[in-house]
Amino acid sequence: MPLCLALLITGTALRQIDRVHFARHRPHTADAARLIALQRTRANDLTPLLLLAGQWTQITGWWMLAAHGPLAAVLAAAAVAVHFRHLQEISHAAVHGVLARTLRANQLLAEVFAHHPLGLGPLTSRRRRHVHDHHPNATLTGDPNLAELRQAGLHPGTTRPAYALALIHPLTPRGIRGTAAGLATHLRGPGAWHRAAALAALCALAYASGGWPALLCGMLIPRLLLYPQLAWMSLLVEHTWFDPEHRSGTPAQVEAGRCLRLYPRNCALATLAASTWLPYGDLHHYAHSAHPGLRWNYLPAAEAHLAPPHFSPDGLLIGTATVARRHHQALNAPAARATHPVTA
Repeated sequence: MPLCLALLITGTALRQIDRVHFARHRPHTADAARLIALQRTRANDLTPLLLLAGQWTQITGWWMLAAHGPLAAVLAAAAVAVHFRHLQEISHAAVHGVLARTLRANQLLAEVFAHHPLGLGPLTSRRRRHVHDHHPNATLTGDPNLAELRQAGLHPGTTRPAYALALIHPLTPRGIRGTAAGLATHLRGPGAWHRAAALAALCALAYASGGWPALLCGMLIPRLLLYPQLAWMSLLVEHTWFDPEHRSGTPAQVEAGRCLRLYPRNCALATLAASTWLPYGDLHHYAHSAHPGLRWNYLPAAEAHLAPPHFSPDGLLIGTATVARRHHQALNAPAARATHPVTA
């Protein structure tokens, strides 16, 4: 147990080095040009390495803790899922070339610490899908993320039971099969042996750290169930997918009509979300969409400088002005049903 705690504390400390480094002289609010100039003076390859090393140090601590009884195993499963979600968002910064100073370091860090151990596809493929296909086409027909939502059952005229299942799609049998199929695709084919080897080595390390509880609750359940659900929840709150306001003007004005900002008036829930399922700037997806070249450290300052987006919900599921309610109403609006009739 002391070693578990030591690893958790050490990992937390390593992660703070990057945060403190980029926080120096950071304004509370500023335009993107000023923030990018400051970001460039702070860019380096060391603190991102320490940040990622800290994530895996903590994960190892949770693996060791999982062997200390059922409650510890459940806690480890939740914590490791959150860390996997954090790794996804850190590598998202690498996709945009703002995690580290050089393009090579962005590629190497994301592949070694996130894409390979989590069994994700090549970073170059993700960059093409996200930067070139998603960002210019967010909420439009050519958006691969919108297509993913449609495939999960979020289409016009969806019934309440079907809609409820779509909100937890990664936890449904269909969603689990999709996650497994995605993993299988990434782990086979020419040149993919090293991804399979990395994932196998990670499973072996989890078992060596905490036995079967660590392998099951610290690796398999987080990777196949919990982390995909956290990522799915994040996707749901990025945009008003089914009823955006199509605006023209600057990138910020365009994004204000198709993005949303969750928990703008509830600091407690915003802090909880930012530390768990919407980490590393994902809570500020509106600011990121308007200025994708900004590192997560500077998104709050950029957001404070922008006019608010057209939807600022108080919650995801609970409340009157929630993301779930708006999506459901948009999918069942007469215009949506007429434009996209449901076919058998």
